[in-house]
Amino acid sequence: MPNFYYPFVMDNTAKITIGEKTYDLNIIQGTEAELALDISSLRRQSKFITFDDGYGNTGSCESSVTFIDGDKGILRYRGYDIANLAENSNFLETSYLVMYGELPNSAELENFSDRVSNYSKLPIEVTQAIKALPLSTHPMGVLASGLQALGGAYPQFCTNNRGHDLESFDEAAALIISTVPTIASTRYRNSLSENMPSPSPSNTYCENFLSMMFGNEDGSGEIPKSVSNALDLIFLLHADHEQNCSTSTCRMIASGGANPFASVAGAVSALWGPLHGGANMAVIKMLNDIHDSGDDGSRFIESAKQGKTRLMGFGHRVYRNYDPRAKILKSACDEALEALGVSSPILSIARRLEEEALKDDYFVERKLYPNVDFYSGIILQALGFPTDMFTVLFAIGRAPGWLAHWKEIAENGKKIHRPRQIYQGSQLRSFIPILDR
Repeated sequence: MPNFYYPFVMDNTAKITIGEKTYDLNIIQGTEAELALDISSLRRQSKFITFDDGYGNTGSCESSVTFIDGDKGILRYRGYDIANLAENSNFLETSYLVMYGELPNSAELENFSDRVSNYSKLPIEVTQAIKALPLSTHPMGVLASGLQALGGAYPQFCTNNRGHDLESFDEAAALIISTVPTIASTRYRNSLSENMPSPSPSNTYCENFLSMMFGNEDGSGEIPKSVSNALDLIFLLHADHEQNCSTSTCRMIASGGANPFASVAGAVSALWGPLHGGANMAVIKMLNDIHDSGDDGSRFIESAKQGKTRLMGFGHRVYRNYDPRAKILKSACDEALEALGVSSPILSIARRLEEEALKDDYFVERKLYPNVDFYSGIILQALGFPTDMFTVLFAIGRAPGWLAHWKEIAENGKKIHRPRQIYQGSQLRSFIPILDR
């Protein structure tokens, strides 16, 4: 069996012994004291590879975008704590930070906001492509298809220099961030056979989105500031989350030289999976089912402890503490509902579930704390978004993170990503003619 030996991290090396042979491995230390064994030379030296089902213990890259400490409940974009950003920043400013590494000054933010605003109207070909899709197409399928069509409408941002045309990144990034809400709104209004008002340069990013989704066809009507602020906060909190399924997919695609539109479209498809981006939809279904059964949450809690039901919106693969985004959304939920002047019958159930779970030894011992999906679904439902669009909202918020990781690959990527496998299939067999089978 392999033996690891690293008494002094300062040596920057570790030793792995397999049988009678010992191999030296480099130790990589991150800026937050994370330690990793660099096994990139192990196969060449020993013919061994490592096995890590689901990549849960594998560092696939070095990145400077986001830091997470799941045990302490820490989330930082480019070194800035998520609570600090949520209190003082907004989605577009945070998007700039995530993609470019620093908070913008006034001129930089104005220039970036103008670029985003200028691209908010879709080319007619992209609108036609969206409307040509079957009405039964899921909104996430429409978003992925719309992004591919968008790349086709702007071929100047899709050059063949391994796809990594950094000179076009500023425009491509602004275009994608600007138009993902327009693609989503176009699909929604088309499903209702309604015309969509054109985006207005005088509106904020979220005001435009809410107007395109729910506003009058002539563009009249005012979006309450508190409502657009609630949506802006949700986008900000989802802007990036390290190497999750969709982000890793984006980086994988980008490593092959794909352009930002193809890479982000692939990330959208990865996010579509219910185990990744569909959790807030599951929370709403759970809360509605509890409410319809006449339960205040007490019976459901006991059922979850017996393994008969699953408490959705609690626990996280990374966080072993309270998800810092959930703390922020918990207070924002009250403010949003008050601003909308609506009451949510499932909110009191959600609060009771949280209160009971946080003091019940069964959930505490298992570190099942509320995650970001627990309250975001309630806010999105109160804002009027249909449940099948919840994951689209997630994707809109995550777009700057995906673009930031595409940019890292473009700047630093040295080779295409190509994981290994442990083959467990049949050994060499002879072909059997069909009459003899």
